[in-house]
Amino acid sequence: MTKKIFAVVLLSLALTACESSSTENANTGTKPSAATPAPGTPITTTSPEASPSAATPIKAGDKVKVSINGAATEATVVSVDEKAGKATVKIQGQKEDITVAISAIVKQ
Repeated sequence: MTKKIFAVVLLSLALTACESSSTENANTGTKPSAATPAPGTPITTTSPEASPSAATPIKAGDKVKVSINGAATEATVVSVDEKAGKATVKIQGQKEDITVAISAIVKQ
């Protein structure tokens, strides 16, 4: 009986030791401190850089390569839904159009 109790105590101590520090911060209500500028120093912000997909907009009629199941396939863009981040493409040699993520499309 004492062996079982001792085993449970050791197991609970081992599990407690394995907890990450992020749970400790959440339990205490403290947040990890970030570097804060000294009072009186101006705060400067940098503008976010454009994403690669924004640099090359894709529109209907563009010839593209689409990554499907790890293979690049030539296709033509039928329509683009930028809010959803998806585009409908017509793959050469197939009857039906398919919808893919814009990130899976490479403009030729």
